[in-house]
Amino acid sequence: MSGMASDHNNSSQEDYIPHYLQKEDPFASKLSREADIIAGFYLTIIGILSTLGNGYVIFMSSKRKKKLRPAEIMTVNLAVCDLGISVVGKPFSIISFFSHRWMFGWIGCRWYGWAGFFFGCGSLITMTAVSLDRYLKICHLSYGTWLKRHHAFICLAVIWAYATFWATVPFAGVGSYAPEPFGTSCTLDWWLAQASVAGQAFVLSILFFCLLFPTAVIVFSYVKIILKVKSSTKEVAHYDTRIQNSHILEMKLTKVAMLICAGFLIAWIPYAVVSVWSAFGRPDSVPIQFSVIPTLLAKSAAMYNPIIYQVIDCKFSCCRSGGLKAKSSLKKSR
Repeated sequence: MSGMASDHNNSSQEDYIPHYLQKEDPFASKLSREADIIAGFYLTIIGILSTLGNGYVIFMSSKRKKKLRPAEIMTVNLAVCDLGISVVGKPFSIISFFSHRWMFGWIGCRWYGWAGFFFGCGSLITMTAVSLDRYLKICHLSYGTWLKRHHAFICLAVIWAYATFWATVPFAGVGSYAPEPFGTSCTLDWWLAQASVAGQAFVLSILFFCLLFPTAVIVFSYVKIILKVKSSTKEVAHYDTRIQNSHILEMKLTKVAMLICAGFLIAWIPYAVVSVWSAFGRPDSVPIQFSVIPTLLAKSAAMYNPIIYQVIDCKFSCCRSGGLKAKSSLKKSR
């Protein structure tokens, strides 16, 4: 019976034809023209805001590049990844949505899929490195004190190598990039998992090394940080002002990192769920109109980070100025 089941499974995989091979034109839009126009305007607004915001973060950071802390160097790298997605990727999809079809053929599709996965993976691994840095600085001071600027640059090299490796693996014949079911965007070929065991191994490897494992590290780091902060807040109050100010700055960086990670995961998890369902669920069971929503939400992830930086900076500046005013008034009263 097990042999018959495996034969049936193999035959079903061999009979499966992905959506982009079922029709003569896989790049024709499956959405209405009105829906494509709305999506095009939506991506245009996100692209402009993301480019301006992340460009501003990089410009302001470059003016004080020699004073950047390791965690701040990582956030600059995150801005570079977000800017890369906005500049390299979004124009392709915007033009295609307004044109009511993918305009750049298979070569453009593979390039767009590679760029999106490369910068997206780079963003997530950068956030993983930031979470580990925060974890060591807050929870293990004896280890956190030796994390210097040159360690951050070594970490950047590892991040870019990691992202390059996983984004380029599909070109080695292990996987592929393919058009989305709605036709006007491209992504990893999740549908290979429906066709062969090798495709399933490829998709599972991508999911583990480029989503599940980094996310688990991020969640672990911030859970430990929250528990540590709750237990140590009273202890810090007994230290001198210099140590208190250093603690406040570290907590500011930690809040920024936590909000960035939360925004990224909220934007990308719906897309990941739909992708996993497309890979391992019943073939073609995800409605085309439904599949476009998580894709558009994921494309908005690059816009959140500059907003988070500004909100935290304003809040921190207000608190700091309030503290300075209180100190000056205390001196006058004395």
